[in-house]
Amino acid sequence: MDYKKSNAPDSTITWDTQDLASGTNNIYESVLVIAKRANQISVEMKEELNKKLQEFASYTDNLEEVFENREQIEISRFYERLPKSSSISTQEYIDGNIYHRVNDVKKEE
Repeated sequence: MDYKKSNAPDSTITWDTQDLASGTNNIYESVLVIAKRANQISVEMKEELNKKLQEFASYTDNLEEVFENREQIEISRFYERLPKSSSISTQEYIDGNIYHRVNDVKKEE
């Protein structure tokens, strides 16, 4: 997913609990769905960032040399400016872009 094109808010906002509960009829289930999606997003973003920063890794053992790579700093700043994964997942949930289902497992007695 392209998080650069996300319309999620950059700062904290107040969400209407009725809108959040509309998909599951239970606010707690909705928060659980949003949290699981936020974890998926944060893992994807971390892997993507690590791949990009791996290009700049130096494998020397010299601790006295510290290199400032401007491209590496810009990449890090870009990811810091992106909306948080919880904001992205909440916006996806409100927009109806998250598919979720409930597995009803009943114990046989």
